[in-house]
Amino acid sequence: MNLETFTVIITISIPFFLLTIWAIVNVAQKDFGTIGKKAVWVAIASIPFIGFIIYLIFGFRKGKK
Repeated sequence: MNLETFTVIITISIPFFLLTIWAIVNVAQKDFGTIGKKAVWVAIASIPFIGFIIYLIFGFRKGKK
């Protein structure tokens, strides 16, 4: 793997990583009614690359701050 390929992979991966961290922190700050529901949303938000998208579409508006 050359430096150019490595740079492209890192450049694409960093935004996904940051959005995943944001989703996990957002879930931790909200109240979903039960600990079980919160645990499920943390697990979903932790899925690399697609977890934060699933959370944004289905879970973002469910919790209360």
